[in-house]
Amino acid sequence: MDNKALENEIKASLVNGKLPCAVAFKIAKKLKVAPKEVGDAANELKIKISSCQLGCFP
Repeated sequence: MDNKALENEIKASLVNGKLPCAVAFKIAKKLKVAPKEVGDAANELKIKISSCQLGCFP
């Protein structure tokens, strides 16, 4: 997985500086990576995940 592509997708999907949980799952599906990988990348970028329905992203 190209980390730059994941990083760009996350940054392009921010809402008020945060990444909505549902969007994180869509990014994972689109890029064919695990949701945890999206969460880890967001953490590295110091981006919070918001509106988490499942508690996957605290």
